[in-house]
Amino acid sequence: MSDRSGLEQILEAAWGVRDQRTKRRQRGLSLELIVNAAVHIAATEDLSAVSMTRVAGDLGVSPMSLYRYVQAKGELLILMADAICGTPPEPAEPDAGWRAGLSEWAWGMHRLLREHPWVLRIPITGPPATPNQVAWLERALASLAGTPLSETEKLSVTMLVNGYVRSEALLFSDVTAAFAGSDSVYEAMSFYSRMLSKLASPEQFPAVHAALSVGGYEEEGGPDDEFVFGLERVLDGIERLVERRSASADS
Repeated sequence: MSDRSGLEQILEAAWGVRDQRTKRRQRGLSLELIVNAAVHIAATEDLSAVSMTRVAGDLGVSPMSLYRYVQAKGELLILMADAICGTPPEPAEPDAGWRAGLSEWAWGMHRLLREHPWVLRIPITGPPATPNQVAWLERALASLAGTPLSETEKLSVTMLVNGYVRSEALLFSDVTAAFAGSDSVYEAMSFYSRMLSKLASPEQFPAVHAALSVGGYEEEGGPDDEFVFGLERVLDGIERLVERRSASADS
């Protein structure tokens, strides 16, 4: 089976169109139950704890029973990622403009990844193609509908914002895990700042010392401060692009 045909079958399962009439189903078992059980394991333990054997054990069935619904663990992971996405929330103000719409979209994705950080460990197999992921893509593109951007640029903008949200979530998850034994991430970063000030000479690293001297790593703020700063700068850049396209269209 080629990778392409395997992915096609996975997507058919995600969209509920896979023909499984020849497969004997087990009473009391369904694809939704299997995916939900796997999500529960990932949420309460870790993604590494998810296996076909473990999911089967939690459901009280044999591992072979699962293969009537899911081809392999890789397929299960893709279905898990789609399940936790859910459908994107409706815009609070549909006519608020592209920037407000895209910002709201980014915050929705941000909250989702903070709530389910394990999903960041699932390998990306391609562009959004499962039902809920496509719904999120639709929402982002719809927020850009009134702009002069080309359809290709709208896709690129969506990828840019999504990339920033995902990257920030992954960094936050890694830092939180690294400092899990500390009283708080702030305390850990404060300790890091003090140690770096002692170990790295100002002559060799003047720019680093300049940042540390004003408490660059020690300022305690809200947990989303860095996300807000980065998102606003990304949106500023997109706004400049929209302005340039508008000016070109008017000239």
